[in-house]
Amino acid sequence: MYEDKTLVCKDCGNEFVFTAGEQEFHASKGFVNEPLRCKDCRDARKGAARGGRQLYTAVCAACGGEAKVPFQPKEDRPVYCSECFAKMKEEA
Repeated sequence: MYEDKTLVCKDCGNEFVFTAGEQEFHASKGFVNEPLRCKDCRDARKGAARGGRQLYTAVCAACGGEAKVPFQPKEDRPVYCSECFAKMKEEA
C-alpha cells in the first residue's frame, strides 16, 4: 500500500527517504502531512527547543562503563548506562 518516497529537507536541502513503515506509522497516528525535515534537522530543532539539554558523564555502577545522563549524578546514588538500566527493567 505504501511505497518509500524521497523528500527534500526544508532546512538543509538534502534528500531523505520517507519509508513505507514511517508512512504507515504516520497514518496510524492520524498525521496527514509528510515530514518537512530530515532526521538530523528534526533532532537539531528538538535539541534547540529544549535549550540544548546538558548531559553529564558518570561511571555505570553495574558494568563500569561510561554512562551519559541528563542529571547531575550524586555520590550516594548509583548511575547505570543505558544497556544496564534496560537489563534491570527487564528483570523487574
